[in-house]
Amino acid sequence: MDKKEKILNAFKETGKPMRPGEIAEKTGIDSKEVSKLIKELKTDEKVYSPKRCYYDIKK
Repeated sequence: MDKKEKILNAFKETGKPMRPGEIAEKTGIDSKEVSKLIKELKTDEKVYSPKRCYYDIKK
């Protein structure tokens, strides 16, 4: 499983918007890398930001 999949799975398991730090804790991926991957996932339109500094999976 690649890191993007791990992040998407963390969203699915939690079922609520999360901050990059929370995602990092849940997945074990470095928080700076999580931020970079979230940016890529936003570009791919797989996640969005419902409010400042929080991200959630697009349903």
